[in-house]
Amino acid sequence: MEDWKAGGFGLYLHWPFCQSKCPYCDFNSHVAAGIDQTRWQRAFLAEIDRIGAQTQGRVLNTVFFGGGTPSLMDPGLVAALLDRVRATWTLANDWEVTLEANPGSVEAGRFRAYREAGVNRLSMGVQALNDTDLRRLGRLHSLDDALRAFDIARDSFDRVSFDLIYARQDQTPEDWGRELDQALALAVDHLSLYQLTIEDGTAFGARHAAGGLRGLPDEGRAVALYEITQDRCAAQGMPAYEVSNHARAGSESRHNLIYWRSGDYAGIGPGAHGRLTLNGVRWATEAPRMPDVWLDMVEREGQGEDPRVAMTGAERAVEYLLMSMRLSEGTDLARFSLLNGRPLDAAEVESLSGMGMIELRGGQIMATPQGRLVLNAVLRRLLSD
Repeated sequence: MEDWKAGGFGLYLHWPFCQSKCPYCDFNSHVAAGIDQTRWQRAFLAEIDRIGAQTQGRVLNTVFFGGGTPSLMDPGLVAALLDRVRATWTLANDWEVTLEANPGSVEAGRFRAYREAGVNRLSMGVQALNDTDLRRLGRLHSLDDALRAFDIARDSFDRVSFDLIYARQDQTPEDWGRELDQALALAVDHLSLYQLTIEDGTAFGARHAAGGLRGLPDEGRAVALYEITQDRCAAQGMPAYEVSNHARAGSESRHNLIYWRSGDYAGIGPGAHGRLTLNGVRWATEAPRMPDVWLDMVEREGQGEDPRVAMTGAERAVEYLLMSMRLSEGTDLARFSLLNGRPLDAAEVESLSGMGMIELRGGQIMATPQGRLVLNAVLRRLLSD
């Protein structure tokens, strides 16, 4: 069996446009006054055809519309892309089609049309459940907007996830506990709960460097917020299956599991990354980040990728370990050894196990709750020569 089949095969489509740029966001997103969606449709369809020709005979497990703000896409554009996907690959019986959405009223009105186009899972960027913090985070929607949109989403889709950011300015463990209880009462089957990180190149990054963003939690309070997250979600039947993602059993994001299990995924759109195994070689793919550059490249050159890079077995093994150790199921030691050409250092594994940082179970290693708090340090030790 080719190694990628252990993770599956998915398609990621990147819509790079937003109504505004959030100050914490370091994703490849852009604000544009006018967007020719017909032109973008032609480019996306051409790329689906190109990748489809290279991957014929595969079963496609998932499609993910990410961004940016994909809920700014015309529903007709989404329908056209999914029609071409259906004509290009054999689809898994339980294929998952996720679209990321912002909960503004304009986008919410489109939810039913997206469902009719073939989307069967919605991921909403709520980010906070109070108006003060929504304004601080640069969000354009209010809490009332989010709740109304969420009601529409639940009526339109069987599977709905939403994101929240915690470890915000002046947020206490008591504040977050109350907000998390509200989120769990609303949740359908999945929550993504991210600690606020200050990234270079963002508005928050510049503000923080200049001495702004007062009230961010110190390490002790950040750990307390994380532990509250784990405990309350687990108690409500939504344990963490990945460091920042919680789901009821069977409702995990199948697309994201492809990433974490080192499956293959085609990345289409500005800045999109991919991993494709062709003729026994695993290729890392990447597209130009700027929307106009990508669009011109597809139209003029017939493809929208920078040169592909072949990955060595050792690189594949390291990537597999880094991604899979984020999961509660952990890393298959035999699979790592096969990719790497040699196993993880047994003494290091034993040492970390003795420290309570990792657990060994049936040929798998996984981070313990204590190990997840210092996962980067655990990974450095596992990968040390």
